[in-house]
Amino acid sequence: MCADTFGVGIHLTEAEFRVVVGVPSDVDSGWTDPEEFQSLVADAVWEQLDRQSVLESVADRFRTGETATLGTVTLEPDGTVVSHDLEIPGGDQSDAER
Repeated sequence: MCADTFGVGIHLTEAEFRVVVGVPSDVDSGWTDPEEFQSLVADAVWEQLDRQSVLESVADRFRTGETATLGTVTLEPDGTVVSHDLEIPGGDQSDAER
């Protein structure tokens, strides 16, 4: 199995923030459960970025119906993070590196 790169964003609705995951069309067949890998992607994002800072930035800079792009995360089907290019929208890059 090989790693796949997923695009990640936060979609702002009237009631909530939603993590959205862009799935490549040629995703590895090792990803058998869409809910599971979306959860793994979200977990990987919050391991790299401070959740509170991200959500505050999205709330301050985006309107209902808009999606803030956080970047990409590359994962193995077992959830191992191979690499990432994630940052807080409109934030300081140093905030993203913990």
